[in-house]
Amino acid sequence: MVSRGNAPAASAEKRLEDNGIVLPPPPTPFGAYVEAARIGNLLFLSGMLPVVGHEPQFIGRVGGELSAEDGRKAAEIACLSGLSAARAYLGSLDRITGVAKLGVYIATEGDFRDHPKVADGASDVLVKVFGTEMLSGRIVLGLASLPLGMPVEVELIFEIAP
Repeated sequence: MVSRGNAPAASAEKRLEDNGIVLPPPPTPFGAYVEAARIGNLLFLSGMLPVVGHEPQFIGRVGGELSAEDGRKAAEIACLSGLSAARAYLGSLDRITGVAKLGVYIATEGDFRDHPKVADGASDVLVKVFGTEMLSGRIVLGLASLPLGMPVEVELIFEIAP
C-alpha cells in the first residue's frame, strides 16, 4: 500500500524531460464526451486509445493480428495520450499528486494470456513520469473488442493538488 500526501521531490514535468518523453497532442473526443473531468481532488480521464492526432496507431486484437509487444506499445501510446489530456486540463502534470487508478483493457483473442506484459506499457510510462511512490493498483482485463477496432484502452484517475 502506498501512502501519499505530498508531491514527489522530482517534478513530473522534469521527469518527462529527463526521460526524453515527448507527449503527443492532447486527444480529441471520438463522440459526445469530454476527455477530462474534475470532481473534488480527482481528475477522471476518458478511456484513452492508442491514437496520435486522432489517427489510430494500432488496429486489431492482441494475440491475433497483433503481438503482445504491439499491445504493450499501444498501451504506452494510450497512456501518453492520457498524460497529454491531463496536462491540457491542468496546465502542468506537476499538479498531480497521485495515480488513483490505472485500468488497462485489451482486445484479445480468446487464448491470450500475457495481459500483464501488455499493461506494463502503461505502468512503465507512469513510473518514468511519477516514480514508483505514486503508483496505484491496476486492473487489467481482456475483452472481445474495443472502440474503433483498437487493441487497448487505458483508464486513468489522478489525485490532484487543490
